[in-house]
Amino acid sequence: DIVRFAVAAIATCVLVWAAVSDVRTRRIPNASVLALLGLFVAWTVADGGVTLVSALEAGGLALAVSVGLYLFKILGAGDSKLFTVCALFAGMAYLPYLALATSLAGGVIALASLASRPQRALVMLTMRGKGHWGGGVPYGVAVAAGAAIVIWAPLTGALDPFAYFGRTPATAHALTHALDGHIERR
Repeated sequence: DIVRFAVAAIATCVLVWAAVSDVRTRRIPNASVLALLGLFVAWTVADGGVTLVSALEAGGLALAVSVGLYLFKILGAGDSKLFTVCALFAGMAYLPYLALATSLAGGVIALASLASRPQRALVMLTMRGKGHWGGGVPYGVAVAAGAAIVIWAPLTGALDPFAYFGRTPATAHALTHALDGHIERR
């Protein structure tokens, strides 16, 4: 468990680095994405609760969706890469939580941005979305916040992705017990 908590703590620091860089320069360093990828390997070796197959499925799905959003100029390339590598930590079980937490954090950031500059909000409303009114939202911050929640929640027992379904699949049952520290090591 110490290794999982250490990896989670280091990953959180890397996420903060990526978020701060996105706010300051509107760029997410590739080195931060690669560092998270390396930490994911350590996470998997330390039995972070996500199977490799589930992680790769989540990463592939996140890549497909985020590249689509990039092509429509909704996300930046750095945001796409960061979300994809964070999806590896989430796996398929926590990918909806990652997407939801990221979307909610992005919404809060957008509202704070508009509230801090009311004239910008008025221009956006007046022009009905047409025109250029600034650099947009540094979405790397939202991705980092969502990822930190999804990385720490299973370690602390805050989220059980199967609690709402009434029955727990065998792999989820094993995951739940592993997170509670009740699984027998083979």
